[in-house]
Amino acid sequence: MTTMTDTAAAEFKMPDVGEGLTEAEILKWYVAVGDTVTDGQVVCEVETAKAAVELPIPFNGVVRELRFPEGTTVDVGQVIITVDVSGGGSAPAPAPAAPAEAEAEPAAPEGRQPVLVGYGVAESSTKRRARKAESPDAPVSSPEPAVVPPLIHPPLPEGRGGTPRRNDGPQRESLNGHGERPLAKPPVRKLAKDLGVDLATVTPSGPDGIITREDVHAAVAPAPAAAPAPQVTEAPAPAAVVSTDARETRIPVKGVRKATAQAMVASAFTAPHVTEFVTIDVTRTMKLVEELKQDRAFEGLRVNPLLLISKALLVAIKRNPDINAAWDEENQEIVQKHYVNLGIAAATPRGLIVPKIKDAHAKTLPELAEALGELVTTARSGKTSPAAMQGGTITITNVGVFGIDTGTPILNPGESAILAVGAIKLQPWVHKGKVKPRHVTTLALSFDHRLVDGELGSKVLADVAAVLERPKRLLTWA
Repeated sequence: MTTMTDTAAAEFKMPDVGEGLTEAEILKWYVAVGDTVTDGQVVCEVETAKAAVELPIPFNGVVRELRFPEGTTVDVGQVIITVDVSGGGSAPAPAPAAPAEAEAEPAAPEGRQPVLVGYGVAESSTKRRARKAESPDAPVSSPEPAVVPPLIHPPLPEGRGGTPRRNDGPQRESLNGHGERPLAKPPVRKLAKDLGVDLATVTPSGPDGIITREDVHAAVAPAPAAAPAPQVTEAPAPAAVVSTDARETRIPVKGVRKATAQAMVASAFTAPHVTEFVTIDVTRTMKLVEELKQDRAFEGLRVNPLLLISKALLVAIKRNPDINAAWDEENQEIVQKHYVNLGIAAATPRGLIVPKIKDAHAKTLPELAEALGELVTTARSGKTSPAAMQGGTITITNVGVFGIDTGTPILNPGESAILAVGAIKLQPWVHKGKVKPRHVTTLALSFDHRLVDGELGSKVLADVAAVLERPKRLLTWA
């Protein structure tokens, strides 16, 4: 979101990150004061509770001010960078005023808020906490109309006559000849009512004088001091603080690790977990992995045991579809999913993330191998998008890569089961009546006992084990 503070400067605000998130941490600035920027240039990288995302700026100019140092957590809607657009650069121009008779139905795109790449716009029912007041050193923004940059997402579909199908546009009504009702969308009106704010006293910042959620929050927040904020020159905030005697180190919990901790605590104390184990001979699976590596259909693709384990789980879900469900506590319903968004737990420098392979059930084995390869590469580079970590139905966590035999994994919120895969080791095993060295591993399946009983959980785990012991079953079961 951009706002013109005067004829020469444009402000770029932290965009709406969607998914119920209201803040992001500035990880890295790619520009400095005095640098020239162009429309679409990435100026910084921020981290939400979901992932790290790069932010492009929507206009040309010269960087005048960076409002926050690296390591600072910034609320959505706060100005993070100011750009001088007077030197031949161009900033988006405010939309011209529409005729009175046309203001009741503004075009849908004008009311959309810009969002980060990979996010959708949060639904109006999502409750967002009030923004923190800006630093006392922050300058007062001029109440000029906000300028909305080009949309990342396409506009809403239109109905007959070109009017938007959704009936949540800004409303302006006559008030018995005493002027017009302030222009605002229904969700904004509800927010103002809940906070006890009279919209007639709110200064609008949206296009054509539309009052936004941020305007309402600003009306109830304490006014910042008028002193201008100094340019950012200080070093990034420290990631850890060592005690004076060097016996302890305190590390702030934020970003991905903070979100993971909150989700795991909520899951552990909400869903009744049950975990079952099985130890199996996967020698034939290991042989098939080596064969597939030589197959031309898999040339250039990542082929490893996780590929066949993923396929085995998908086959087990196909045979036992009730495992692929979620518990809706609010409505007291079991929601059966007729698709599989397969989560793969991945350890990254920022913490554990679980990106999803969307519609994994519909992929062939080579397509699944390609998706797994892209998922791992993207996760290791720290570029997994927030959208890629949403909407999972079931998860695999491979603790075996750390040499661990198995574990009791905690369910991801909204999912009914998670499969842990232990280390694959050569061990003595009775095979065809004789003790031989065989590749052996232990699987652990945790499931939500509210919707998965012991019989169903056991069937799923047994089917996964059966496929991995004799992978030729894929030909008849898949």
